[in-house]
Amino acid sequence: MVTFHTLDWIWVIAFLVLMIGAGALFVHLGRRSESDFFLAGRGLPWWLPASSVYATHTATDTPMWVTGVIYRYGLAGIWYTFFSAWCAISAFVSTRIFRRSLAYTQAEWNTLRFGGLGAELLRGWISGWQVFMNMFILGWVGMAMGKVCNYMFGWEIWIGLVVFSAVCAIYVLAAGYWGVVMADFQQGVIALAVILIVSFWGIGVAGGPAVIVEKLGDLGQSWRLNPFAFTGWWQGDFPVAWFITMLVIALLGGFGMGTSIDWYAEAQRIQSARTVRDASYSIWWGTALVLIRNSVWAAAVLAFFVMFPNITEAADYELGWFRLGFDYLPVGMVGFFFAAILAIHLSTISTHLNLGALYATRDLYHHYFRPQASQRELIWVGRMTTLILLLGSFLYGLMMEEITSWLIFALWIMAAGIWLPNILQVLWWRFNSWGYLASWIANLGLSWLVVWILPALGVIPDLQDYQQFWLLMILGAMVYLPVTFLTRPENMDHLVKYYVMSRPLGFWGPVKREAQLRGLLGKSTAPIAGVSKEG
Repeated sequence: MVTFHTLDWIWVIAFLVLMIGAGALFVHLGRRSESDFFLAGRGLPWWLPASSVYATHTATDTPMWVTGVIYRYGLAGIWYTFFSAWCAISAFVSTRIFRRSLAYTQAEWNTLRFGGLGAELLRGWISGWQVFMNMFILGWVGMAMGKVCNYMFGWEIWIGLVVFSAVCAIYVLAAGYWGVVMADFQQGVIALAVILIVSFWGIGVAGGPAVIVEKLGDLGQSWRLNPFAFTGWWQGDFPVAWFITMLVIALLGGFGMGTSIDWYAEAQRIQSARTVRDASYSIWWGTALVLIRNSVWAAAVLAFFVMFPNITEAADYELGWFRLGFDYLPVGMVGFFFAAILAIHLSTISTHLNLGALYATRDLYHHYFRPQASQRELIWVGRMTTLILLLGSFLYGLMMEEITSWLIFALWIMAAGIWLPNILQVLWWRFNSWGYLASWIANLGLSWLVVWILPALGVIPDLQDYQQFWLLMILGAMVYLPVTFLTRPENMDHLVKYYVMSRPLGFWGPVKREAQLRGLLGKSTAPIAGVSKEG
């Protein structure tokens, strides 16, 4: 347990007052319209959504996850976090395409990209999936906070899971996305400062970089310093095949939309930016901070490893970075550290409460049940669904024990079968709604079969995660490609309208030529009229 002194409690109370105050300050903006409650009126300069991108992806579970993979694999584990580099491509490809569409959500974008019954089924499917997934994410992030509070204060895990998420819900319910993004800016600054302080402090406690390197050598663990410590082409924990897989996922994923579960939160920030250019900058710089943060964490985890090299249980060593702060920071700084953990926690909780409510309100309630709903009604529905998501997250959180295995499964195994379709929908005109819908349905079943059920029955051996990824890619393609070619292409009128509006890259030759024949595009492919030239 951690002992708190008066100054420690002052830090914590001051931070909570600051966050709740942010919600109270912007409540009048959040209640003006659906656009304000979920997108801050689409008027944010790039640095605000950029700070929100960074803050959102610095969650309570994130240092646990990073600690888990670095403690287990050494610096090679940093490649597990490299998937976020997809944003470097997305910032100049899919980000621009999505922002030009003006869709509130990925689900709404699908009705712009596709048409007819298939598009409507997709919108319902993806919006329902996102309500579930955001509730799921809230659950595992809340469980991470529960484990931290259990370590610090000896509380039952459910207390940390419930209390701080409920506090966060106050300003999300009050101000919506305005409260989220303004609090994220403050939380991002606090979190980055403390991550640097604790990480460098822990490195110092371990003796400094030179001593850490020396101790790793004495332990026979010098290989942990090599981020390219391959164990063979196919064998071991870090084969070349796994590394190539991660590079493919990270670098090609930015050409698509939804190639990572992070995309959906990024999409909300993209649409809240005031211009296409602001949207691009926000994704680029927000992700740059994430990658820098991961590198600092990795060095600190190596420091923790040389101090405690024999921890075998993942649930124990995942708390390594937190222990550097709680066990070694001086009196008065522990409370500041915990305030930063709250910042990390609340930034993610607030995002997914508002994001899940956006899909429930905009794509389910407004689109399917009450198209005639007033702006006031939609804001109240947004608040009610925010509360439902909060309560549901408590149930999911209590189901989870080990953070890392759930994260790896959700981050890319469950997305493997739809990874390529998420790129095809952006780059290839012939890919239609029925093929995309088939990929979603097939992957939900196939991912559980390949990862859990068939190995348990002895039908297939336990596969490494990269092997599961490629197998799911192949099996999924055997479903959605035949479906795509056996069903009709999207209506050309619909595709031309979408092309002129969004100007996608890739294999759109027939659609581009049709748009030119209709006089909607000039020689430069830019629309003649009706589409903004910004960005």
